Amino acid sequence: MAAEQALEAERDAIVAALKPVVDGLAATFGPMCEVVLHDYRRPEKSVVAVAGSVTGRAVGGAMSEIGMRVVARGDGAGDELNYVTRTRSGKLVKASTMVLRDSTGAVFGALCVNLDVTAVNDAHALLGALAGIGATSADVPVTTFGNDIDSVVDAILDAHQLRQNGSWAGLERAQRLELFRGLDERGVFAVRRAIEQVAARLGISRASAYSYLSQARSEAWAATDEAATHTTTSGGHE
Repeated sequence: MAAEQALEAERDAIVAALKPVVDGLAATFGPMCEVVLHDYRRPEKSVVAVAGSVTGRAVGGAMSEIGMRVVARGDGAGDELNYVTRTRSGKLVKASTMVLRDSTGAVFGALCVNLDVTAVNDAHALLGALAGIGATSADVPVTTFGNDIDSVVDAILDAHQLRQNGSWAGLERAQRLELFRGLDERGVFAVRRAIEQVAARLGISRASAYSYLSQARSEAWAATDEAATHTTTSGGHE
């Protein structure tokens, strides 16, 4: 108990020390920059400090899909640096997510820097057009940022396999398990009440949702064990 209290105090101290850094980074990079400090001990209200307004976050807001992914990976999560995504409103954002760890190596939060590079991208396209160079841009994934965790979960559901296949009733068993496996891998079920929300959206009971999640995880673990066994066996014949 005392050790856990000491770790909690340490995490609180790290968060407190980083709050002034949030304002300093945003001021350094200017109005197109947003810096967000997350404390994943409260995933539904993980935003504890924010400066700038690229994604419209506010203190007390929820984590994004990226935060869910970090939580799902647990202590195995690593920094994600200089990735490019889009907000649902169409902004092109260059971002970095740096995980926060305590002295035991446990991940408990993240410091995120988001740069709105929409204008830079537009200028690049314009210069390319003037120079007669055909500009081609790779598909950039859309990330849902929101102050309400339910809206983030809803957006992930909307973007997932269910949208491509129509209704839940139209999915085969394997597709249903793949849906739950995909949602689990994206960290959706790390959020409190997410299983109830998913069940409601799919029109199934909470018990059914738990059953599909359990089956999806069991099959994923079985596949991992089989792969590990195959690797060990193969190595033994070399």
